[in-house]
Amino acid sequence: MSRGGSIELAVARPMPIATTGTDVAVEEGLAGDLLVRCRVLEVGERGIRVEAPMTLGCTIEIPAGVELVAMMAVGQNRWMFRTNCMQWMPGARDGQPQLHLSIPERVERCQRRRDYRVETATLDLPAVQVWPLLDPRSVVLAERLIAADFMRELDAVGGEGASRTEWRVGGEDELLPEVGPGFPASLVNLGGGGVGLTVDETAAGCLGRQSLYWLKFGLPPMVKTPVCATARLVHSHMQSDRRTYAGMTFDFSANPAHKRIVVNQIVRAIACQQKMQMARQAG
Repeated sequence: MSRGGSIELAVARPMPIATTGTDVAVEEGLAGDLLVRCRVLEVGERGIRVEAPMTLGCTIEIPAGVELVAMMAVGQNRWMFRTNCMQWMPGARDGQPQLHLSIPERVERCQRRRDYRVETATLDLPAVQVWPLLDPRSVVLAERLIAADFMRELDAVGGEGASRTEWRVGGEDELLPEVGPGFPASLVNLGGGGVGLTVDETAAGCLGRQSLYWLKFGLPPMVKTPVCATARLVHSHMQSDRRTYAGMTFDFSANPAHKRIVVNQIVRAIACQQKMQMARQAG
């Protein structure tokens, strides 16, 4: 790990523990771990200082005391460790919020290239559905329905009302923009303005045929309304495991108002994960 390099962080959760007599993990309801990419500013004996993560220009606050899983790639090797946010620094010298992370007791290399799992930590990447977008203007109605579902979900929090998302999104009534055949991917990381995806070898040929794609991924139980947005393919390359990494940037040119919805969904999901962790620690 060096200054100026990058590190990816996710809110830690307990290692999956199977319930008695079954193979079902106690936190199986979580759709996946959101890895956010940060820039390393300083590595010293007292800790690691990194820039606070951001998504679409919005800073993601990580309070002191939150336990994190960190991942960094060195060549073809992937290393993971657990760390804690020791201090949230909102007003650093350059105005960019920063995190002070604890020095890890143990750093482990993932044994398999496809795994995000070591003895002390595990990450389950969210599944993403990707469609080539044929008509960028056709996203507007779908995005407005998603926004309405998310607002309805927020209104239902703390009440007895159920979000319409529970019966409409993902069902037969789901409205899609004008798209081509879809294919699956995994959400590897969130950056300041976009996402990193990995696509299996069997579907990699679908990349590059279009410049714009329609993405959909869920973040339950923290956020029930799926995150849906247009993304532009910026670069792609084949990895050593023969999967293709695709770097994409969000594109809200057809419906600028939808940017706020996506930001709120992501920030809310991470904040809810932090609250769940704090509740476990307090209990």
